[in-house]
Amino acid sequence: MAQSQPIDGPMKLSMFSVVDYYPNQGRSVGEFFGQVLDQIELADDLGYNSFFVAEHHFTDYGDFPNPAVALAAAAARTSRIKLGAAVVVLPFRNPIQVAEDYAMLDQISNGRLVMGVGSGYLSHEFDGFGVAGKTKRENFDESLDIIRKLWTGETISYDGEFTKIENTAINVTPVSKDGPGIFVAALRMESVYYVGKNGDNMMIVPYASIDTIEGMAPMMDEYNRGFADSGKDGEGEVIAAFHTYISDTDELAREEAQDAFDLYVETRDYAKSQVYAQIVQSEVCIFGSVETAVDRLVKMHDLGLRHVSMLMNFGGMPNDLVCKSMRLMATEVAPRVQAILAERKGG
Repeated sequence: MAQSQPIDGPMKLSMFSVVDYYPNQGRSVGEFFGQVLDQIELADDLGYNSFFVAEHHFTDYGDFPNPAVALAAAAARTSRIKLGAAVVVLPFRNPIQVAEDYAMLDQISNGRLVMGVGSGYLSHEFDGFGVAGKTKRENFDESLDIIRKLWTGETISYDGEFTKIENTAINVTPVSKDGPGIFVAALRMESVYYVGKNGDNMMIVPYASIDTIEGMAPMMDEYNRGFADSGKDGEGEVIAAFHTYISDTDELAREEAQDAFDLYVETRDYAKSQVYAQIVQSEVCIFGSVETAVDRLVKMHDLGLRHVSMLMNFGGMPNDLVCKSMRLMATEVAPRVQAILAERKGG
């Protein structure tokens, strides 16, 4: 397939997959992995900004226990798209190995890594690794500090609560001396200000944090207030992930996506629940026709968002429908959204 032009404009558009897997649907896990990699390649061809995959453990809620492995395979099949982890759960890994693995991925992809990081939130994952959830924030902060220091290529010593390092330097560092873009995950409203105050970029899943799409505005205000208090120049970047499915009409989108989304809601590993009819009402999604999707993305921009990543492969959605939705977003929705926003800016 000939590669399309990147979807550039006032709103960045990316893709995201939790990689939730349903073994009773007839696809082997290897076949499913292959379809996710095909979708990353298609996203590259269609001009999406980035493709993010989640890290999860011990259940089929998410079947990529190590995003670096999958993204290395994706790097070999793509040339332009940024490749993102959403997110690397730092308390579960030795920070030296994280620094090495993702520096290697950044080199393999020629500097295309986007590094989402988080402290974790699922109790069964902490239990499986034998990691104390009550110390996850301190563990996360220490690990991220170590990774940033190691990525400079300098020899470091570190006397931390969780990791001790003596006169060590990693032999592979990221392409850029400044390292890949790092985005810190936040699930709760009270965390948003502090991510900004630390001067970090932020990655959020509004579905887990707000009740209606209008809740994005105070969330963005809190982050921007925190970033202003950080003392850093410029503005931080926020990536927000929304479940998405585009079809010819709103009704056809419901027919094609409702069962898959409701299955995702029923089987996922955290408590907040909005089934298809409810999330369409709350608008914390991009479900519907091309026209509905255009209106929703413009509204999200009005609420302060500048980078949206879209979950289209959820609940066992058939691969052909995922690809159809990806194409409609890239070829029909995105050009209209970018044109509307560009005209506003020019006017």
